[in-house]
Order: sequence, then C-alpha cells, then structure tokens
Amino acid sequence: MGRWALDVAFVWKAVLTLGLVLLYYCFSIGITFYNKWLTKSFHFPLFMTMLHLAVIFLFSALSRALVQCSSHRARVVLSWADYLRRVAPTALATALDVGLSNWSFLYVTVSLYTMTKSSAVLFILIFSLIFKLEELRAALVLVVLLIAGGLFMFTYKSTQFNVEGFALVLGASFIGGIRWTLTQMLLQKAELGLQNPIDTMFHLQPLMFLGLFPLFAVFEGLHLSTSEKIFRFQDTGLLLRVLGSLFLGGILAFGLGFSEFLLVSRTSSLTLSIAGIFKEVCTLLLAAHLLGDQISLLNWLGFALCLSGISLHVALKALHSRGDGGPKPLKGMGSSPDLELLLRSSQQEEGDNEEEYFVAQGQQ
Repeated sequence: MGRWALDVAFVWKAVLTLGLVLLYYCFSIGITFYNKWLTKSFHFPLFMTMLHLAVIFLFSALSRALVQCSSHRARVVLSWADYLRRVAPTALATALDVGLSNWSFLYVTVSLYTMTKSSAVLFILIFSLIFKLEELRAALVLVVLLIAGGLFMFTYKSTQFNVEGFALVLGASFIGGIRWTLTQMLLQKAELGLQNPIDTMFHLQPLMFLGLFPLFAVFEGLHLSTSEKIFRFQDTGLLLRVLGSLFLGGILAFGLGFSEFLLVSRTSSLTLSIAGIFKEVCTLLLAAHLLGDQISLLNWLGFALCLSGISLHVALKALHSRGDGGPKPLKGMGSSPDLELLLRSSQQEEGDNEEEYFVAQGQQ
C-alpha cells in the first residue's frame, strides 16, 4: 500500500510538473511569436511595451488587493526615498531591456532574436564578476567562451541577418546583464520586502513606464499621433481591434510571469532553467517551420554551442547549491529562461509559511 501511494505521488508530481512546464511554454513562446506578429502590422513597439506595462501593473495591483483581502495582511508599500533610490535603477534597466527587445522585432527574425537574447547569460556573468557577486573560475571562463563562440557562429553569414535589429537585441542583452545584476542586489535587501514577485511587479511598472516614455516620445510620438490606427482613427472597429491586440499582449506578459512563478514555486529554479533551455530549441524549430526562418547548419552548430555553455552554467549552479551547504536556491519567477540562472537565494517568513521567490518582469 505504501509503495502504491509513493508511485501515485510520483506520477502526480510528474504530471503536475509537465503541466506547469507546458503552461510556461505557452506563455513564453506565445508572447515571442505574438509580438513578432503584431509588429508586422503595428510599427510602434515602444508604445506596445508601455501598454503592456500598464496592463501588468493593473493585474499586479488587482492580485495584491485579492491577496490582501484573503489574508487580511497589508502588502508592502515602499517609501518614496527607497522607491527612487533603490528600485529606480532596476526599473530603468528593465524598461530598456524589454523596450529594445520588442523594438528589435521590427528588423530581426524570431530565430535571431532567440539566439541573441540567449547571450544575456554572458553579460550577467560579466557584471556579476564586476560587482563581485561571482568569483572568477575557469569554468565560468569556459561558459563565456562557449556562449560567445556560439553567438558568433549563429550570426556568421546568416542570410536573414540585420545589423540594426541585431544591435538592438544585443544592446537589450547587455542591459539585461545590468538589469539582473541590479535585480539580484535588490532582492538581497530583505528589509524592502519585495521578495514576492507580485509586489515587485507592482513597484517596477510605474517607473518602467516613465523610464521608457522619453524614448517613445522621441522615436514614435509624432508618428503615432498622426497614425490612423490610434489617435487619428477613422474606423472605430479597427481601433478596438488594435487596442484589443495590445491588451492581449499585456495579458500574455503577465501570464508569463505568473506561469514562471507557479513552475518554480511547485518545483525548483533548476527546473525552470532546464525547461528554458528546451524552450529555446522549441522556439527555433517553430520559427523555422511556421515563419520560414532560414537557419543553416553552421547556425545550428552555433546554437548548440551556446546551449552547451548555458547548460554547463546550469549544471555548475546546481552542483554549487548542493555542495556549499548554504541557503537553498531562490524560488520564484524569472523573466526569460536564460536570466534566472544566476539569481541567488533569499528567504522570507510570513507567519508559519516560508516563501521563496524569484523576481519576474513579464517579458517579453
């Protein structure tokens, strides 16, 4: 009887994990293809991103209110001093990362975007070394070489390579390294009480919106104000369809963060990291099959080389977390599968329940 109960529990956990992974894949892969599809007809990616931020803020505020009503415990609200001094740098870096990523969809294919964004681990490692969040080891140097070499091979003589779009994605990956280094430092400040991802999203979105607005005003403001799809619309039905499409993207962005949280809170951050690696493969296969992205054998070899570097990094993290006897890896949410790999542990107790979280920013 006991053996049967263990088998049932194992099968149930496996089915639950598979279901959560598939849910995460639906939101993560879905928002990538959705943003690419939308930018083909709606050429205002910064405005699209700002509307997504507003939707995420709305849903995170609603979630906070529901949790507060059910638990009868007030949610954290930062003072203006802490908000501007400690949260603003992270919010600005996150806004630029997400904004440039969505902007690049105007120029690059999904496959090139996916591969280049995978290089974010490279920049995270570099900035972690600069801020002394990581120690320089030979294995980390090997990870950097594998990812950099894979990125070079994937973009070398690519038939659908676009310099402007590649620069935007690479810039987003570079800023992503700063973003996640700052995020890690922010999470380690337990006195702020932002370990819960819903609270983090709630506090980040307004500053992200304000940080992205100047870029939007310069590059899209005038064109959007004269566009018949928004402000000078003549067809109400077209306007509603455009706004509905943008709102749906915001729901996908929030759903991505929430699905990541569910996956990690029910399993582990290592599960999310491994699932993220396979998600990259699925994204490239779908891009080649559905969108006709042209990927040569050399490009595939470069992608495999990059994934081997990311996989090595995940394995090193897993061994390190088991061997150092330190705190357990932080559970929670991540923004993209290659970014949650470096965030360290932090624990917070609320009443009798222990909550461990990763920060998330919907992304996109």
